[in-house]
Amino acid sequence: MSQIPPSLANLRGAVDLSSLVRPPTTQAGPGAPGSPAAGRPPATDASAGAVPVPALVLEVTDQTLTAILDLSNSVPVVVEFYARQTTSALASVVESYGGRLVLARVDAAANPQMQQAFQAQVVPTVFAVVAGRPLPLYEGDLPDPDLRDVLEQVLAFAAQNQVAQTAVVPEGAGDPGDPGEPVEEPLPPHHQEAFDAIERGDYPAAITAYRTAIAQDPRDRLAVAGLAQVSLLNRLAHVTAADLRAAAADAPGDAAAQLAVADLDMSGGHIEDAFDRLLTLFPSLTPEDRNEVRTRLLDYFEITGVEDARVIAARRRLTALLY
Repeated sequence: MSQIPPSLANLRGAVDLSSLVRPPTTQAGPGAPGSPAAGRPPATDASAGAVPVPALVLEVTDQTLTAILDLSNSVPVVVEFYARQTTSALASVVESYGGRLVLARVDAAANPQMQQAFQAQVVPTVFAVVAGRPLPLYEGDLPDPDLRDVLEQVLAFAAQNQVAQTAVVPEGAGDPGDPGEPVEEPLPPHHQEAFDAIERGDYPAAITAYRTAIAQDPRDRLAVAGLAQVSLLNRLAHVTAADLRAAAADAPGDAAAQLAVADLDMSGGHIEDAFDRLLTLFPSLTPEDRNEVRTRLLDYFEITGVEDARVIAARRRLTALLY
């Protein structure tokens, strides 16, 4: 059921996207792959009154999230997760604001990392991103007056945070000969291979690609986090939440059953619930099961981000249980 939040102010920081942030952008020459001509949102100049964009409605992927976060420092961005082959009634409404908002559309099935990071449980689901901070807005569809009311709240919140520039589509935007646009650095080959596999739903191939990257460089933290994320997606690919929760309720002391439900909690953004479930179970387990739970928790820490306060607290609790 659609729901309009009574206030956007109390939603600040509701989602952590740090696990998807990519390296800084670099300059590219004319016609470089990944330039705005290829549909990537550009970096912005916060000092300028107008922010150039290739379009007011953009298709965004796991790989281009960083550019959207950058853009949201200048112009509020509305993010719409949609099902494949659907059109957006939201697009025309956003365009009617004349560049005061930009719409980033995300094919949820093709971009599981973004869907997981935003905790988008159903499609369509709509968020705003202001100054890099995501704000959950609503699920489903809204009638035009209610939708405009939500967008006006977004604009008001953005203005309070000094994010009130205007996006403009320059003449010739998308021209392959447009030189000097900042673009994202290409992913390392095995990372790109993993992303491509995730987009086509081939999680085992993505796992293999990340493992190869780690074998070549054990200090590759992005590959370690990526492996943890795609392994989680793979474990949940062919199961149902109801079956997993029923099995866990029937066997509260079974490590495998509780690990499966912890995976559900993580995929749904209930990070503290996942941590607490496994850490509470830990003392009663056999040494073999303890090792499996410890390994899974370390994966969850990578997915969440090792500097996250919830990870720091859970890691401290795990250390106390181990020693």
